Amino acid sequence: MLRTSVRWLVTSREHHNYTYDLTTLSRHHLAWFVSVVCDRPVSQVRAWFDEIESDQPLRQHIEQATAGSARRGLADRQVRYARRIGWYAFVRAARPAHVVETGADKGLGSCVLAAALLRNAQEGHPGRLTSLDINPEAGYLARSTPWSEVVDLVIGDSIASIGALDRPVDLFLHDSDHSRAHERREFEAVQAKLAPGAILLTDNVTATNVLAEHAERTGRRFLAYRESPANHWYPGDGIGVAW
Repeated sequence: MLRTSVRWLVTSREHHNYTYDLTTLSRHHLAWFVSVVCDRPVSQVRAWFDEIESDQPLRQHIEQATAGSARRGLADRQVRYARRIGWYAFVRAARPAHVVETGADKGLGSCVLAAALLRNAQEGHPGRLTSLDINPEAGYLARSTPWSEVVDLVIGDSIASIGALDRPVDLFLHDSDHSRAHERREFEAVQAKLAPGAILLTDNVTATNVLAEHAERTGRRFLAYRESPANHWYPGDGIGVAW
């Protein structure tokens, strides 16, 4: 672990929202996690993982946009999706018409979600992503075509932005302010906006039990997955899902 940490210190520019690959075992567990929640064959989920990881136009776009960004000093050029391949597979499996993500940051996750929506549209299931962030500089990776064609980037407070949504939400992802109080407020705010059968995801499941408590209050099922990063000092995050 010490060797891994030292290597990261001299090779990585990142100081938050770290990127990394998953261990092989963690990737297998994530495939089963999505398979169980979405009732899809695990072989299909693995195929979706391969699909996003082999998407060369997206990978090249992220590398080039990162290199040319004013924030390039805070991001690594190497593209590593980690648990976001699970986000991608959830969108491919659920075929949502409207995805809402809070907390865009650089827009890596937004691009992954948009890539899944574009694939769904090719198969006759179009959808859009509403990406919410309070930072006017957020989401720069998702401002280029074709990904921007399915992304509505909204700058402002997430609670107010959720309240202003004018169409039902089929898949909601909390990835903004990770305080327990704010996470709870987001799920409470979006509850009235949810379409029948909507899926709720949180990127904060390793820190709080907020989504599990929300699932119990609203009569949903809940599961949690914790990722294991490969060759990185960071212990990883996870995905919580209520459906």
